[in-house]
Amino acid sequence: MTLPADNPAIRVDADELIGLRARAERIRLKRTAVARSALAGAHRSRFRGRGMDYRESRHYQAGDDIRNMDWRITARAGHPHVKVFDEERERPVVLLVDMGPSMFFASRGVFKSVQAARLAALIGWSVVAGGDRVGALLFNGGHTELSPHGGRRGQMRLIRALVDAGDPRRLLHAVGTDRPPDSGGLGDALLRLRRVARPGSLVFLLSDFYRMDDDSARHLRGLAQHNDLLAVQFLDALELAPPPPGRYGISDGRRRGLFDAADRRERARWQSHFADHQAAVEALTEGHGVPLVRCMTDADPAATLTELLRAQRRLQAARATGQRRESAA
Repeated sequence: MTLPADNPAIRVDADELIGLRARAERIRLKRTAVARSALAGAHRSRFRGRGMDYRESRHYQAGDDIRNMDWRITARAGHPHVKVFDEERERPVVLLVDMGPSMFFASRGVFKSVQAARLAALIGWSVVAGGDRVGALLFNGGHTELSPHGGRRGQMRLIRALVDAGDPRRLLHAVGTDRPPDSGGLGDALLRLRRVARPGSLVFLLSDFYRMDDDSARHLRGLAQHNDLLAVQFLDALELAPPPPGRYGISDGRRRGLFDAADRRERARWQSHFADHQAAVEALTEGHGVPLVRCMTDADPAATLTELLRAQRRLQAARATGQRRESAA
């Protein structure tokens, strides 16, 4: 089986990803006291420490630096209080990009793998435009780890990795040689991601989540404890509803079968399968406080980025509220 070398619907195109720079730079997150750039950048950290911006004073706790004592409030309240500051620090952005076999599929629009690459490039351009660093972990039978780097050089390194991982000929070669085209589930990728995403990072999970396994929840929990996570699930129309009644040939690249969409029982099994998967994805993400955004294969990835920025604002607001409650307690 051969694939057309210049079909942008099935193969990631480097020139297209480079050309997304202008669109990404037009998408801006509303400036807030929490973040001062599109996705990250010179911003107030979720970690509290000594910095330029005073946040509040709270009761002294064992281990607090006595240099931060608020003597005025201590004298007035009769109990020791310390000043808390927002520590300004750079915040790397890290992308987990799934390029497994199930991502090389679409019934309309472009392959999920192409959508994932486009969205990853848009995020990357937005990040480096704010003066910050972008890193990634791509998994497609192997794992490509990119530690966070800034500037055009860091973004071009990401684009080269996306083009390489998004080439469907790699998958076809693995199938043709009877080697498993996929090794390791989402849990393994999340575990490896913890080496790339240092605590305090903003992490984007780009996947259709068909490789969730028993370890996924445990490693996602570990990441969510020390980072802010946002998830994007890539979907095709056939995952929302079966095709019109008829008989369809299907294949996973190794085996062939026949799906009778005119059979009510077959259609019910189809819908049940994808509904169960969707419920599992929601349980995984929402159960760990990870906002979930969906991106269809025929959608505009720039619109998905805009939705992600809204989700990030809501996540930051929730973090800030939780911190205020923690201080009050």
